[in-house]
Amino acid sequence: MFISNAYAQAAPAGDPTGGLMGMLPLILMFIVLWFLMIRPQMKRAKEHKAMVAAIAKGDEIVTQGGIAGRVTQVGENFLHVEVADNVNVVVQAQSVTNVLPKGTLKTL
Repeated sequence: MFISNAYAQAAPAGDPTGGLMGMLPLILMFIVLWFLMIRPQMKRAKEHKAMVAAIAKGDEIVTQGGIAGRVTQVGENFLHVEVADNVNVVVQAQSVTNVLPKGTLKTL
């Protein structure tokens, strides 16, 4: 008596672009996200991988932990870095953040 009947609304007839227009904002947000966040991050990762692959004996490097030194031995995944006279440290090659110009570390 007090409750009225609820009827479902029918889908509009003859609107073939209704689904595509509803997805358009989602597609545009993904495209903006790709160009502003994902693509630059992939570019930086590619540059870092190339820098790590180009490290050779005698290069002066800085690690993520802030250790600066000269590379004395290059392995597949690890580098031997001389941080002081007769003091060598083994670090992962991926932890190198920067390759310094030659002659930067004159105290070694």
